[in-house]
Amino acid sequence: MSGLARYRRNVGLMLIAPDRRIFVGRRAGQADAWQMPQGGVDDGETPIEAACRELWEEVGTAKALLLRESGRWHTYEVPEPVRPASWKGRWIGQAQRWFALAFIGRDADIDIAAHEREFDAWQWLTAAEMLDRIVPFKRPTYDAVVAEFRDLVK
Repeated sequence: MSGLARYRRNVGLMLIAPDRRIFVGRRAGQADAWQMPQGGVDDGETPIEAACRELWEEVGTAKALLLRESGRWHTYEVPEPVRPASWKGRWIGQAQRWFALAFIGRDADIDIAAHEREFDAWQWLTAAEMLDRIVPFKRPTYDAVVAEFRDLVK
């Protein structure tokens, strides 16, 4: 990850339904902030371990199979006015390793309230629908991830 020191290590999850639509959640308290699950990589944790933990914490399920890991770290910068205060100026954005996961459960197996609530709503969307809802500063990363996993999604 050399050259990425100003970016917080993070994982992103493209959870794919059997009909090839993608899980997206609306960030709690943010009316138009839809995204795929994501989260930081803790000290001593590998990206795949972080992905499994984030799936459980944000989606409330472990009913998924790993399909593919992105071939590189994808980055995006968070606009300064919306950077988390907890970052204390340490990072300018996130460097993400993305994982495509096949959802093998039923909708009833998803429980976004199982842990500290990141999302207040969720839905399955096609790749095009999902890209239309993503906040602009994440769009180039999402475009690249969709292109990388294009054969897996609708």
